[in-house]
Amino acid sequence: MPQTLSNTSMFTPCGFSPHNLHPSKEDDEGGLIFQDGNLTSASLDALIQHLIPTAEYYPEKAYIFTFLLSSRLFIEPHELLSRVCHKCIEQQQLDDPVLDKTRIRKFGPKILQLLTEWTETFPYDFQEERMISCLKDIIHRIAPCDEAYWKKMNLLLQTLNQKLATLNHGKEGIVKINAAVSDKVVAFKSKPPSIQREMLSVCSDPYTLAQQLTHVELERLGHIGPEEFVQAFVHKDPLESTKPCFSEQKKTSNLEAYVKWFNRLCYLVATEICMPAKKKQRAQVIEFFIDVARECFNIGNFNSLMAIISGMNMSPVSRLKKTWSKVKTAKFFILEHQMDPTGNFYNYRTALRGAAHRSLTAHSNREKIVIPFFSLLIKDIYFLNEGCANRLPNGHVNFEKFLELAKQVGEFITWKQVECPFERDDNIIHYLHTAPIFTEDGLYLASYESESPENQTEKERWKTLRSTILGKT
Repeated sequence: MPQTLSNTSMFTPCGFSPHNLHPSKEDDEGGLIFQDGNLTSASLDALIQHLIPTAEYYPEKAYIFTFLLSSRLFIEPHELLSRVCHKCIEQQQLDDPVLDKTRIRKFGPKILQLLTEWTETFPYDFQEERMISCLKDIIHRIAPCDEAYWKKMNLLLQTLNQKLATLNHGKEGIVKINAAVSDKVVAFKSKPPSIQREMLSVCSDPYTLAQQLTHVELERLGHIGPEEFVQAFVHKDPLESTKPCFSEQKKTSNLEAYVKWFNRLCYLVATEICMPAKKKQRAQVIEFFIDVARECFNIGNFNSLMAIISGMNMSPVSRLKKTWSKVKTAKFFILEHQMDPTGNFYNYRTALRGAAHRSLTAHSNREKIVIPFFSLLIKDIYFLNEGCANRLPNGHVNFEKFLELAKQVGEFITWKQVECPFERDDNIIHYLHTAPIFTEDGLYLASYESESPENQTEKERWKTLRSTILGKT
């Protein structure tokens, strides 16, 4: 019910593969614990040291992603970058009056690469001026050894600013659309249910609508930073008794907006079905959305698929027995079976694995599309987070847990980077975002107006809703 990486070498046919993290350098403090060649736990200081490049060493991409993703549970990004830069200055003796240019020329490209990977994968971290200041400071210190570092820093900052500008522009557009919808719903509640254009007058082709829904899904997914999955579940760090990380507002606005989109689509489907006055028209709308849902399944757009099924299973819709008697329901039951929650969504998870495999072997963007049922992805990550402690009894960071977290989030990053291959129809997408939708009470009223209440409880509710929404007795 309603409820970007440029380097892809860190992904394998099974998604993100962090389990190749081997001790590629010795840790002088002995703070890194390996088991069967895999890093399983360490002190926070040792993990930070393991992130820092030297003239001879550069951390593996899998480690960089895993640690940058999970470290924010223990230390805020600006503090982490400050500590990294401070250690680099100390270890490379960047405060010395005379720099060792030979060593710095070996170290410079590596620290630039680390900063580049950080800005590409977690660009929202660099909305803070403190992050930009640290970045500029470390590069200013190495730049005298090679003029090219200035150009590389400017290019890095230019690329970062462009990416942030694009992300923020998209977010502003979504916020404006949601605000407009909110106002319309308030006005809509006080009017009869026949005031709006229906979906079939905007788009009567289920294949086209499924494609436009995929546009919306991929656009909204593109704004979600991988760090939001971690920040959604931030708790107070037991070793830091003063305050939790991100003690201000949790930075999960894009993730929350995406969940709201799912709920909106559920209610839009239910509204479209409950609005028509004639039983034949309602049945036609139901069959249309069944075809849309089936095409979403074929595309790999499981989030829209589940939203449509959820909308059709809402009580105001499911109670329309006379309407459903006119519907060819065989296709609907097949889709319901695919998204059946039995066995922890076993059928869906099987289909998702199939779509993920198709994506990895794809020759076109059309075959690469994998849009997971988002609420279940969040639930999986939530239970992973709740089921394992962030720290072990000895105070070490439970890095094994974060390897699994990085695997799940890393796979999601791959999926959200796919460019939508379908031609965009702004008229349909505008309708999906702005068409007035009924509240739950509005849906029940429209349902009762379409097919009369069957028992005394429904009759009393109908009478109350007519009075409160329509001002009638």
